[in-house]
Amino acid sequence: MAAPREETRGLFGQGVRAVLGSWAALQIAVEHGFGGAHGREKAEWMVGAVEQYFHSNAALEPDEVEDFLAEVLNNEFDTIIEDGSLAEVSQQLQSLFARCQRGEGPALTETIARLTRRQQEVGRAAAQARPAQGSSSEEEEEERPEEVMDCSSPGAPPDPPPAEDGWTVVRKKKK
Repeated sequence: MAAPREETRGLFGQGVRAVLGSWAALQIAVEHGFGGAHGREKAEWMVGAVEQYFHSNAALEPDEVEDFLAEVLNNEFDTIIEDGSLAEVSQQLQSLFARCQRGEGPALTETIARLTRRQQEVGRAAAQARPAQGSSSEEEEEERPEEVMDCSSPGAPPDPPPAEDGWTVVRKKKK
């Protein structure tokens, strides 16, 4: 009886890795360095932390798992997820854990394989979403023509022309 339990426990770890690896929000956070220089290590640590969380807590509610994931992402990646994916990932993890508890090894293996394929697709998409090297807002500013300020007249500045949207800047007159 111990061998099937260990097998499903190992499958749950693989499943957690596959679910988190196919979670676009987490992968984008890792790719864009939201977790700092050790973002990939934090994502790997998160797999073990989630696995331990499930094994240490009995009968977890969906909102408890969501809160745990949200807290880890906020603390480790300075990321707040508001796209609804927390609920989806929470549900996937709970489903995997329930299947492991029931000993559904072959079905778990198939699900993990499907998630692993999705993980590869998400990894490619996250890498493509990464900004090109050397691209920055400074370069964009350099491309804009500089505005020249006329400082030659010693008197009051002339009234500014109306803006493109029709607004005019009104200044208080000196007494």
